[in-house]
Amino acid sequence: MQSIKIEKSESGILSLIFDRNDSSANTIDDVFTNEFSEAINKIIQDPPRGILMRSAKTSFFAGGDLERIYRTTKAEANSLFDMVERLKLSMRKLETLGIPVVACIEGAALGGGFELALSCHRRIMLNQPKVKVGFPEVTLGLLPGGGGVTRSVRLFGIQAALPFLTEGRKYNAEKALKLGLVHDLAQSKKVLMERAIEWINSNPQIQQPWDMKAYRMPGGLPSSPKLAHILAIAPALIRKKTKGVFPAPELILSTMVEGALVDFDTASRIESRHFVELVCSPISKNMINTFWYQLNLIKSGIGRPQEIDKKKFKKVAILGAGMMGAGVAYVATKVGVEVILKDVSLERAEQGKNYSRKLVAKNVKSERISQEDGDRQLALIQPCAEASELKGAELVIEAVFENRELKAQVTQEAEAVLDEQVIFASNTSTLPISGLATASCRPSQFIGLHFFSPVDKMQLVEIICGEATNEKTLAHAYDFVQQLGKIPIVVNDSRGFFTSRVFGTYTQEGIAMLGEGIPAAMIESAAALAGFPVGPLAVSDEVSLTLMSKIRKQTALDFATEGKNAPSHPAHSVIDSMLDQGRAGKLSGGGFYEYPDNGKKQLWSGLKDTFSPIKNLPSLHELKDRLLFIMAIETARCLEENVLTNVHDANIGSIFGIGFPAWTGGALQFINYFGIQEFIDRSEVLAKQHGKRFSPATLLYTMVQNGIEFQ
Repeated sequence: MQSIKIEKSESGILSLIFDRNDSSANTIDDVFTNEFSEAINKIIQDPPRGILMRSAKTSFFAGGDLERIYRTTKAEANSLFDMVERLKLSMRKLETLGIPVVACIEGAALGGGFELALSCHRRIMLNQPKVKVGFPEVTLGLLPGGGGVTRSVRLFGIQAALPFLTEGRKYNAEKALKLGLVHDLAQSKKVLMERAIEWINSNPQIQQPWDMKAYRMPGGLPSSPKLAHILAIAPALIRKKTKGVFPAPELILSTMVEGALVDFDTASRIESRHFVELVCSPISKNMINTFWYQLNLIKSGIGRPQEIDKKKFKKVAILGAGMMGAGVAYVATKVGVEVILKDVSLERAEQGKNYSRKLVAKNVKSERISQEDGDRQLALIQPCAEASELKGAELVIEAVFENRELKAQVTQEAEAVLDEQVIFASNTSTLPISGLATASCRPSQFIGLHFFSPVDKMQLVEIICGEATNEKTLAHAYDFVQQLGKIPIVVNDSRGFFTSRVFGTYTQEGIAMLGEGIPAAMIESAAALAGFPVGPLAVSDEVSLTLMSKIRKQTALDFATEGKNAPSHPAHSVIDSMLDQGRAGKLSGGGFYEYPDNGKKQLWSGLKDTFSPIKNLPSLHELKDRLLFIMAIETARCLEENVLTNVHDANIGSIFGIGFPAWTGGALQFINYFGIQEFIDRSEVLAKQHGKRFSPATLLYTMVQNGIEFQ
């Protein structure tokens, strides 16, 4: 066999060992399904005293074969359905054999791997940080199709099982035990095996809870009054989160309820049908392509120069203890990096450290970390006000205000006391790195590291290479981002780079709609229904209209020095009007929204008077298209202009950095999803209606001519 080994001890206990010989991980595919079926049929002919289900790999089981799932089309749906049903039939035979079966979870058991574990009567988990269990399928637009929904519902009940199945969380050993996902923990592999054998010896005959005559579903059946009341509102609560663009959570709920009303085997077939339905949907293809294939490419270091030795940073300096600088300090110390946090005064620097103090206190209170670990993390931050105290830093991150002169000043002050090999990085979100590097005496070691706010929550970091940035600087900047546990994308220098440039099209389009007389509530609703996490007006308030105005003025000056006129946009007059009325955004007390001290934010009532509503309102579909298309078009232009050099950075950056809807798989994958020719046609219509900013990138016409898609 290629995937399974069978060993039988003298005591009569059999070990069913997963060990795919042509892969570093065990996965469910046709080969495994056939071998698993063969193995179970052999076991049935000569049943042992008990069975240990375990793995010879570092993980227990990686789950389903995503390559098979990704390439499955509607024409191949029946073949996948048959495979899944054959696998589940074997799992069902195993759990109804009447002998004890123990899952020995020594490594991660996720998705299909945890479904195999759920078919066992006992689950014992190794209590180590990397060993986790859970159902991440929903994050790829899928549902657990190997019995995960059916068994979870019968084990926990519909209400309790819903979060496990729809949130995609991975649980460590202690959390899994507390939630009832596993029965026991072991501190070593030896102890795990001893406890598994001991349990088998103590339970010679066993049934799953749902196969016992006295079984009652926890929480009641869907028809029970209490649960029926909850289920009446559950679809609306899920739709509130998904906005109708993610079908998987809604279909998971349907699978749970439908399955709870019938016998186990029928419920299992219902689950298989819904699983295959999602596998064949274009949204799951989008999500698998981006969140699995492309994200793993980035994590593997594909954007990093390979010939450069990797570096692990021990000490960094951060210039500017404001929100961004303080946030970077926190995430750096979280992974054990020492930080020198400098500002114009020691008081300001201490205020920056307070950001970490608050987050650490919160983590200690919620028991995510111990007080000792929290104190150790805070001790790594050294506030200071003098450049002389930056000595010893291996990397400097400048996070001061978006002002060229100020950035040049702090660059020169820092470099005067630093070693020659130190990397200097700017956290600027808009100013070209090549221009900022002119203030450095070592421009080849100058690079952009654009973090996103709040730094402790946002996973992306945009690495910007200036004209003089050398490969060693890029490689070590990439290393630092990965050391922080962040996702790096690499872009070339330009005004606004990639993320700020494309993000600006989103905010400006929403603001322009308001200027046209489209009601603010309609604009924000259209964004939500398209899948954006925050509406363009709300996020503009967060960014601040004052900052937008300053960036526009700086851009105009830059164009003027080149003898050019800066491009105009219909959003500009709206921003000016808001600023004239003192409505600059959230930090100034109010912008498009009002922010009452006690209560939720709400749209400013004065918008109706300032921007008169039009009579013939466009459809929500039209507004959604404008927001999606303007960002996708600008992303394609970035690729055309070599600001972006590949598709995976574009897709991952657009989702993790600037909130492009995840269901699309990213800005360029959205164009594939729509169809490139169809996307061009729609863009041309939008350009006629709303201006040349919607004109398709020339690259798209070329791709149609050559019959290619974004890969």
